[in-house]
Amino acid sequence: MSPAEGFVPPPYPYDRLDSFKPLAEALEGGVVDLSIGTPCDPPPPAVIAALSSSNAERGYPASIGTQPLRTAFSSWMRRRFDIDVPATQIAACVGSKEFVATLPQWMKLRTPSRDTVLYPAVSYPTYEMGAVLAGCRAVAVPVTHDGHLDLASIAADDAQRALLLWVNSPANPSGHLDDLGAAAAWGRRHGVPVFSDECYAEFTWDGPAQSILQHGNDGVIALHSLSKRSNLAGLRVGAYAGDAELVTYLSEVRKHVGMMVPGPAQAAAAVALADDDHVAKQRALYRQRLERLAEVLGRWSGVEVPLPAGGFYLWYEVGDAWAYAERLAREGGALVSPGDFYGNQSKTFVRVAVVQPDDRVELVARRLGG
Repeated sequence: MSPAEGFVPPPYPYDRLDSFKPLAEALEGGVVDLSIGTPCDPPPPAVIAALSSSNAERGYPASIGTQPLRTAFSSWMRRRFDIDVPATQIAACVGSKEFVATLPQWMKLRTPSRDTVLYPAVSYPTYEMGAVLAGCRAVAVPVTHDGHLDLASIAADDAQRALLLWVNSPANPSGHLDDLGAAAAWGRRHGVPVFSDECYAEFTWDGPAQSILQHGNDGVIALHSLSKRSNLAGLRVGAYAGDAELVTYLSEVRKHVGMMVPGPAQAAAAVALADDDHVAKQRALYRQRLERLAEVLGRWSGVEVPLPAGGFYLWYEVGDAWAYAERLAREGGALVSPGDFYGNQSKTFVRVAVVQPDDRVELVARRLGG
């Protein structure tokens, strides 16, 4: 990138999979897209009813989030994590992705003497892209074989320059669970705010769901979303919660930018957060699909396909990930994500999103002889 050219956005990672779609579409029943974690099951009817009857579409919604929405998030955190986070320390965001992508620029304005974003080396690509878009240094923190951030490997200079540290648990793409207490302690020790992306927390398989806020609010923010929990990715409703000063600062900045979740979406989200039953049913569906596809793909490919500790992705090593993805598209009609989408440390892996309905999962199974 030269100064004359300015910033040239890189190709969107998933666009590279387009060449495999015709291979999958050639099979009877067409392509089964397991490459993106887009929920396909229906949300609760009461949520749709609230969306259509809130009468909140006429006026401008509160950027920080309506009181009912923030109270609903607070109540949900109490039920799910056994923590008390007051509504005054919770604010809405337009889904979690925009928060991830825009956070570095707001933090750079807050602390102009720092310029570095630390993020997991195996991770969702938007952590790195958010840093790039803000003109910051993006420094990947190595991840151990069990999915923990190797915090000891962070160079002293990077820690001194860090605006923030991202942690993601359960992790996308690996499904590993990180040591959130260790991350919070590292951040406090080095004076670095820690942001914990917990959008897959409801789908934690190894033990109860965890939040970084169980280790205190000081210097930490937990980020949550309705997209995965309630199959509401199209509504774009999330929330960030924790350190009072950080929540106040970010909500004030975002107010000036006009970051507002539509009023009807906020009303529907409050209804969804109050309902735990539909999440329990969705959890059972994802667990069943994970087990089914792990069995089918393991038998077909001859490699070990372990079940994740959390999330709804299968993550396993195959060697040449792009060759594997092409073969799976050709023989099984399924699109999956090669591991290099998620960093250089994971080039030999693939990620399989088990979000498709059962009949589509079974279609792939039949094609692969399962």
